[in-house]
Amino acid sequence: MERIEVENYQDEFHDRWDDFVWQANNGTIFHTRKFLNYHPADRFEDHSLVLKKNDKLIALFPATVRYEAQRRILTSHRGASYGGLVTKYNLSIRDAFRIVEAVCEFAVENNFGGIELTPPPIIYYLRPSHYIDFALVKNGFGYRKREISSVIPLTFPVSDVLMTFSSESRRAVRRAIKLGVRVRQSEDYDNFYQILKQNLKMRHNVQPTHTVDELRRIKTIFPDRIKLFAAYLDQEMIAGVVVFECNPRVALAFYISHNEQHQQYRGVNYLFFEIIRWAIQNQFGHLDFGIFTVDMEPNWGLGRFKESFGAQGIFRDTWLKYFD
Repeated sequence: MERIEVENYQDEFHDRWDDFVWQANNGTIFHTRKFLNYHPADRFEDHSLVLKKNDKLIALFPATVRYEAQRRILTSHRGASYGGLVTKYNLSIRDAFRIVEAVCEFAVENNFGGIELTPPPIIYYLRPSHYIDFALVKNGFGYRKREISSVIPLTFPVSDVLMTFSSESRRAVRRAIKLGVRVRQSEDYDNFYQILKQNLKMRHNVQPTHTVDELRRIKTIFPDRIKLFAAYLDQEMIAGVVVFECNPRVALAFYISHNEQHQQYRGVNYLFFEIIRWAIQNQFGHLDFGIFTVDMEPNWGLGRFKESFGAQGIFRDTWLKYFD
């Protein structure tokens, strides 16, 4: 029986790791070492794994260690939106089982009390496959949580974008245009960050996931994959959306924010009209708005807002197995 070898990630493997991610069936920007390594070295306890079959790469597991009571949990990298096992596009069902079994064996041998994974949703896959999910179920994993992410399948022409919006959002876009709002790509991350910071504090009393320096650094690392779309009234930025090109199939609206004092200009509605047009023109299959649930509790208003652009919900699953 062919065996999967599991090794800890080493820095000299950096380039091969990223090459594999971009050629994988479900690789995203969040799985790359370029992205993971932007975090300060002491922020997470990295425990990423490299899996080989016949001395050839077959899977990767970007992972960190988290502590729960008396347990060490091998978990999807906590510095990324998605983690899970990154696999080849032509993975067989047998190898899916071998990979999951090998990771479980490694975890037990290295005194982990459990494994937690958060794979990217199915829209991120080049070739839809639930082989790994099935192998997880058969090896005793269950759902820790199932969040809902809002996505738009970009199956319509650019000329039909407005028709996919709700009547209220269509009116908002037309109002923005009539009032002189203009949308363009921008490099003014400082100005956007001030809007974002104020908006998040006012609405949720939280801070952005990244500092402005971290956001600028990610943009520097991925100059062609991170884009800031901004809505302007004259020369003043009134709203913005930071978009991550996660892979050739999916663009993710990572940060969405507007200046409350200019809400009547409907800058965000106009922004998404232009972002969806851009995504179709650049041949993305889906626009992901991100989750509107937290620990499976819906934010009803946020869900309705995303639905107004034609979005529907898909699962973003987190799997968990404890070793007793």
